Amino acid sequence: MAADLEEKTDRYGEMLADALAAAEPTAPPGTPLGEAAAECYEMADSYLADGRHFREAGDPVNALASFSYGYGWLDAGVRLGLFAVPDGEEGKLFTT
Repeated sequence: MAADLEEKTDRYGEMLADALAAAEPTAPPGTPLGEAAAECYEMADSYLADGRHFREAGDPVNALASFSYGYGWLDAGVRLGLFAVPDGEEGKLFTT
């Protein structure tokens, strides 16, 4: 069971990092939608950093929770149209 948690935590951390790299804001900065996109991205990025901190501290449960929350923020932004995502393999990171 511990090995499954370790593997899942690592996989979710990589998935969030890849998703952050793939997401491109669609709204101009300084507009309400641009600000919303920036906030979603910042939250996802912050949860990635938190998850990495927890992972390094040997706390995979909180690391997995952080990665999952971060991914949720970013995926919600994609579903709301705040981010464009690529076609192909990278686009499969999102529930468009």
